[in-house]
Amino acid sequence: MKTVEMVMPKMGESITEGTILKWLKKEGDVVGNDEIILEISTDKVDSEIPTPVPGKLVKLLAKEGDVVEVGKPIALIEVEGEEADKIPAQDEPEEVLEAPVETPSVKSEKSEKKAVAKGSRFYSPVVLNIARENGVSMAELEQIEGSGINGRVTKKDILNYLETRKSAGVQATASTMSAEVNVFTGGPVEVLPMDNMRKRIAEHIVHSKQTSAHVSLYTEVDMSSVEAIIKKNKETFKKREGFSLTYTPFIVEATVKALKEFPYLNASIEDDKIVLKKYYNIGIAVAVENGLIVPNIFNADSKNLLGLARAVYDIAFRARHKKLKPDEIQNGTFSISNFGVFGTLVGFPIINQPQVAILGVGAVKKRVVVINDAIAIRPMMYLSLTIDHRLIDGAMGSQFLEHVREHLENYDAEMTV
Repeated sequence: MKTVEMVMPKMGESITEGTILKWLKKEGDVVGNDEIILEISTDKVDSEIPTPVPGKLVKLLAKEGDVVEVGKPIALIEVEGEEADKIPAQDEPEEVLEAPVETPSVKSEKSEKKAVAKGSRFYSPVVLNIARENGVSMAELEQIEGSGINGRVTKKDILNYLETRKSAGVQATASTMSAEVNVFTGGPVEVLPMDNMRKRIAEHIVHSKQTSAHVSLYTEVDMSSVEAIIKKNKETFKKREGFSLTYTPFIVEATVKALKEFPYLNASIEDDKIVLKKYYNIGIAVAVENGLIVPNIFNADSKNLLGLARAVYDIAFRARHKKLKPDEIQNGTFSISNFGVFGTLVGFPIINQPQVAILGVGAVKKRVVVINDAIAIRPMMYLSLTIDHRLIDGAMGSQFLEHVREHLENYDAEMTV
């Protein structure tokens, strides 16, 4: 028998640390190969982690709630000597480089995407982004005590610093606020802590509202042609693919076509520059337990309708079963939120930063409509578009939305998927 270390796995190119959410096994348990042993959370996604080799879990080196750097040991497993050799080597964390982009006036510099060295320390893009968003100067950043390798400032270090700075600023009013809360006697209440996912969603949404000038538009779409295609292919598609054909891949395909006609909606804003993305990574909002996650269909323009249907099903399935990798929810260029699956007719979603627009999809309902001066019953769907008015004006947003509608209404109802 031999005792080996299980380390915090590398979950993505830009992920340098993870939080232990829950140990699913306890010390002394025997675990099989690839058996799920714990759940971890990064700043991108929650994941279930399997044991690398079968053996006996003899010691937990990190407890629930601990933040552990990638490559650091989190448990000891007692295994047969030959099984110990099967544990894959842990690579050093790398920093992610975004896909190629085009700026109208200034070329993108790769060096800006890498870790930045100042003095004797390096700062990862995650730390630099947090510092920039919270107004932390480089001089102030240099004063933060780092707990990482060679004194590196980790994400946890800068968040703790910000919390301390914030507490110092509101200390005078803290007791008053506490008193106000305690005098509430409206009735029985239950106070619950936010889990990691809800905290991240809250931070992301508030940041988006504070960053973008949100404006919403909507239109309605006659889904007769798409509905006819789904009905025509329903049985053969389900038998062949193992899942049902839905409206979503049609909406994704129509969206990509419209984005190519209106490239500013597939962009982002960096300071006073417009970054036009020449790739189409479409994020699909997926409702999961206690939250929402937006994994991407990468290079969606390279997939046909069948490929999009498979991709939509794949990312939704893995999102709900905690099988996503953090990289799969990064570098999206445009997002789609389909709240219609819950029966909602219309809604106006919040932009997924750093994107500049998001499409909202309502439920398809049969309604009485007027077509060529005649009354008809058609399957109708509301589409909404939330735009960042800093870049997208109402005219461009409206034209984009109408192009999505036209693409959806002009599918060949007899096509085979």
